[in-house]
Amino acid sequence: MNQAIDILMHEHRVIEKVLGALLAFAGRLEQGQQEERATLIEFAEFFKNFADKCHHGKEEDRLFTEMIRHGFPKEQGPLAVMYHEHDRGREHVRALAELGGGTGPLTAAELASAVQHARDFAALLSAHIMKEDTVLYPMSGRVLTALDFERLAGEFETFEKEVMGEGEHERYHQLADRLIERYGEMKIAGHADHGCCHHG
Repeated sequence: MNQAIDILMHEHRVIEKVLGALLAFAGRLEQGQQEERATLIEFAEFFKNFADKCHHGKEEDRLFTEMIRHGFPKEQGPLAVMYHEHDRGREHVRALAELGGGTGPLTAAELASAVQHARDFAALLSAHIMKEDTVLYPMSGRVLTALDFERLAGEFETFEKEVMGEGEHERYHQLADRLIERYGEMKIAGHADHGCCHHG
């Protein structure tokens, strides 16, 4: 498509891989394997900072704002759905962080809650990503010009430096790599394989 959309879709591929690792982690919990409670904090940190603050931040503060400027309504239609699903995802991530912040081994109730939130969140965000890749991003290409996208790509870079801080993007890529290496990737049900895309 263009550099701005390529950046967002590249981030989608990283997020999907960590969702797969989260599902694999949840599967271990369900099988009764002893897993560190703090791992929930690691997953929550990745999704809160990379998926939400960095990726959703670029979408909401830059791409969606530009689409609204070009006539897309914020309170209804595709953008309203995207904003709503971002909010729903934040609720699941907060729940995982709270479970990770406790002490001692996970209780049976906490374990069941962690598995449920992990699965619900993976299903939500996976479907959300597919909607953006196949519907919303192509829609943006019908109203935004090549110059608009060129400007957005530059604004994404500025956003990362100003909002995330120097080196933070790469730090979360490294966290993603550790989680994927540790837990592997469980296939997300009903989700097409987009292929592998590594950062570089």
